[in-house]
Amino acid sequence: MAGRHTPASRYLRCEGLELHYMEWGAADAPPLIMWHGLARTGRDFDTLAEALADDYRIICPDTIGRGLSQWSSDPVAEYRLDFYAQLARALADGLSLATMRWVGTSMGGATGMHAAASTLRDRISHLVVNDIGPELPQPAIERILAYAGNPPAFDTVTELETWLRAAYKPYGWQSDAQWRTMAETSVRRLPDGRVTAHYDPAIVGQFTHHPADYDRWSGYDTLRMPLLLLRGADSDLLLPDVAHAMTQRGPRAQRIDFPDCGHAPALNVAPQIDAIRQFLATPELTAPARAH
Repeated sequence: MAGRHTPASRYLRCEGLELHYMEWGAADAPPLIMWHGLARTGRDFDTLAEALADDYRIICPDTIGRGLSQWSSDPVAEYRLDFYAQLARALADGLSLATMRWVGTSMGGATGMHAAASTLRDRISHLVVNDIGPELPQPAIERILAYAGNPPAFDTVTELETWLRAAYKPYGWQSDAQWRTMAETSVRRLPDGRVTAHYDPAIVGQFTHHPADYDRWSGYDTLRMPLLLLRGADSDLLLPDVAHAMTQRGPRAQRIDFPDCGHAPALNVAPQIDAIRQFLATPELTAPARAH
């Protein structure tokens, strides 16, 4: 499979900011958006996107403040789920996507749920939420802030990779090549020549400036599209009781727990890829069934 699909690197102005995204697959294939986690980039989906590129037009954006997308000049107002959902609509409109499927990891899953309940209402036909729910436990937030809030700087990319392997160990198994790709797509160089993670440290202000930003049960309960909930069996961010509640409320998610990983499954191994492939191929609900 390797090398069969070559993605295109593209840019689009959304809500006044330049958004970078990787695009895979044929332009006339059904659209599929893949949205990454808090301090990550769209390149996290390289393996999954390559596996699904025969069947979909796949769009993997870097959220503003991450990767190659523009940093916000108003981080308090714009590093939050409301604005990310506005970005998602601007991206979909800019690419003329009437409807789409969505795969979101962590923050990208929260963005998908929020957009599906608001800015992209009735335009997301299938929603895959990877290891996040409509409420978050405080200890997990504090763990994320500990590594994301003050990213360390290193003299070499090799040292950065070592740090990433430790910080993202809960992702589960990744090959050495995948870890190397993660490092090389996660790096930016500082003025003093050292390297650090490729995001604006102000993104974590979301948790202090908008402490209730991830409390989203009211929106979740309005969703009606098929929803696949993926969970790392050892996850500290999506607790079992919250995951169970998601199967009983709103869209009544189909839930799969994956062993040997925590927050969040990397979506890079066959059982995870196959589960997503099968779910995305299920028939779309009719519009009356999705009505609210």
